[in-house]
Amino acid sequence: MSAAKEIRSKIKSVQNTQKITRAMQMVATSKMRKTQERMRAARPYAENIRRVMANLAGINNYAKNNSPYLRSCSNPKSVGIIVITSDKGLCGGLNANVLKLFYENVKKFKNSKVSVEVCPLGQKGLNASLRVGLDVTSSAVSLGDVPQMEKLIGPISNFLTKFHNQQLDAVYVVYSHFVNTMKQQPKFEQLLPLSKKDLQQDKVHFNDYEYEPSALEVLDQIISRYVESVVFQCLADNMASEQAARMVAMKSATDNAGLAINELRLVYNKSRQASITKELAEIVAGSAAV
Repeated sequence: MSAAKEIRSKIKSVQNTQKITRAMQMVATSKMRKTQERMRAARPYAENIRRVMANLAGINNYAKNNSPYLRSCSNPKSVGIIVITSDKGLCGGLNANVLKLFYENVKKFKNSKVSVEVCPLGQKGLNASLRVGLDVTSSAVSLGDVPQMEKLIGPISNFLTKFHNQQLDAVYVVYSHFVNTMKQQPKFEQLLPLSKKDLQQDKVHFNDYEYEPSALEVLDQIISRYVESVVFQCLADNMASEQAARMVAMKSATDNAGLAINELRLVYNKSRQASITKELAEIVAGSAAV
C-alpha cells in the first residue's frame, strides 16, 4: 500500500503542475496577440523615419559626407553589440538560440582582435554576458510585457555617443525575429554604420531646403531617432517571439504532464491489482490450510 500511496502522491503532484502550465499557456496566448499588435504598430514609424533620413541624406551631399553616423569602416577595431533577450525563462529554446548566435559572433570578433562592448536588454542576456566576463557598458532589465522607449534611450544613447565619437566602429543588434507562432528566428544585424538599404531613397524627386540649425545636425538627430526606432522594433519583435515560444513550451509541458499522469495511473492500477491478487491468494491459501 505504501507504493500505491507514493504513486497517488506523484499523480497529484503532476496534476498540480499541469494546472500551472495550462494557466501559463492561456496567459501567454492572450499576451501573444497583444505583443503581435504592438510589433506591427511599431513598423510604420520606423519605416517613415528611415524614408525621411534617406531622402535628406540623398539631397544634401554635405550632410551625407560629413555625418559621423554615415562613415564607413572596413577594419573595425571595436564594436558594440545590443543583445535582446527576455527577463524570464520558461520559453523553450528562445533565449538559448539568441545567446548561441551572440556568442558565435563575439568569438569571431575576439579571434579578429576586435574589442567588444555589450548592452544587454533583458535579464537573461545580462546574466549570460556577466557569466562569460564580457564588457557590459550599459543595460536595461525588468522591461515587462510592453516595450517602453524611456527604458531604452539611455543604453542606446551610450552606444550612439561612442559611435559618434569614434570610440566604436560598428554597432550590432542580436534578437529573436518573430516569423510565426511556431517559428522564431535569431538574427544578428548591423545598426551602424547604416547600410545602403537603410539609405535607399524614394523614387519621388525632392528639392533641398533650408535647415535650422543645420542639415548635418538635423540628419544626425534623425539617424539617432531611426536607430532608436529600430531597436524598439527589435524589442517588440523579441517580446512577440517570447510569448509565442512560451505558449508552445507550456502547451508541450501540459501535454507531457497528461502523458505522465496516464502512465502513473497505469502503474497504480497494476500495483493495486497485484496487491488485490496477493491478498486473494493469501485468503485462498489460508482457507486451504484450514
